[in-house]
Amino acid sequence: MDLNLIIATRKSKLAQVQTEKVMSMLKENCGIESEKLLIETFGDKNLDVTLDKIGGKGVFVKEIEIALMENRAHAAVHSMKDVPFEIDPIFEIGAVTEREDVRDAYVSTNGISFFDLKPGARIGTSSIRRAKQLKMINPHLEIVPIRGNVQTRIDKIEKENLDGIVLAAAGLKRLGMENLVTDYFDPFEFVPAVGQGALGVEIVSKREEAQIIKKIDFIDSRICVEAERSFMKELNGGCHSCIGAYAFLDSKFIYMAGIYDNGGKIVKKDITGLKENPIEIGKMLANKIKNA
Repeated sequence: MDLNLIIATRKSKLAQVQTEKVMSMLKENCGIESEKLLIETFGDKNLDVTLDKIGGKGVFVKEIEIALMENRAHAAVHSMKDVPFEIDPIFEIGAVTEREDVRDAYVSTNGISFFDLKPGARIGTSSIRRAKQLKMINPHLEIVPIRGNVQTRIDKIEKENLDGIVLAAAGLKRLGMENLVTDYFDPFEFVPAVGQGALGVEIVSKREEAQIIKKIDFIDSRICVEAERSFMKELNGGCHSCIGAYAFLDSKFIYMAGIYDNGGKIVKKDITGLKENPIEIGKMLANKIKNA
C-alpha cells in the first residue's frame, strides 16, 4: 500500500501503548508505517456506572467499528477481553498478538498481601468475575465498584480508602508498572477474563489492508483466544455474568479451565483436547459446566 495505515484506538494511555506495540510489529514485519486515530467510546464517557449497567463489553468497541466502516481507519486495536463474542459479519479479528501475562494482579499501597487481609478489607473492582472469585477466596471482603483507566483506579485506593484493587497483570506490565503488583493470582485458581492479555486487530474483511494485518497474527495466541471465546459464546456470557476462561497449549494439546455462574452456583471445570479443535473444545467445556 502506498499510504500509511490508520489504526483506531481508545484514548487511554494503555490503549495507546498497546496500539503502538501493533504499529511497531507492522513496521518490523511488514515495512508498513501507521498512525493512530484516537476515539472516545461510550464506555470511556460513562465511568461512573458499572459496565453491566451500560451495555457490557461492546461499549468499548462500537464507535471504533463505526470509524472502520466509514473508512476513517484501516484497522483497530482492542484488548480482546473487551470484544463481544459476536461481531458484525463485515468485520473480523485479522490478528491476535502474542499474549502477555494472562493473570489478574492485586495492587495495594500498604504492601499487605491479599492473602493476609483481615475481615472487612475493602477491595476495588467493577468486574463481576473478579468480585465473585475474590469472595470465594475470602467471603469477608467488602467489594467496592470502581472504574476508570489504570492510573485512575490506582489513585482510588487512597481516595476511597481501599485496601487494594485487582487489575489485569498485562496492562500493568505494558505500562511498565509491574513493580506495583503485591500478588499475582494463579489463573487456574482465579480464572481470568476471556481473552485477557491478548490484543486483537479488527479489520473490515474484504479490504486490501486485511492481508497486511493477517501477517502479524500469532497463531498460538489465536488458538487459545478462539477456544475461550467459543466457551463464552456457548454460555452467552458477558459483563452481566461471572464468566472466565483460560486456555494454554502444550505440544499438540490445548488445556482449558473455565468458570461460570450456573444459576447462582459458581462452577469451575477444565478440559483437554487437540489444539486443532479450539472452537469445539470451548463448546465442550461450556456444556460440561452447564451439565454440572
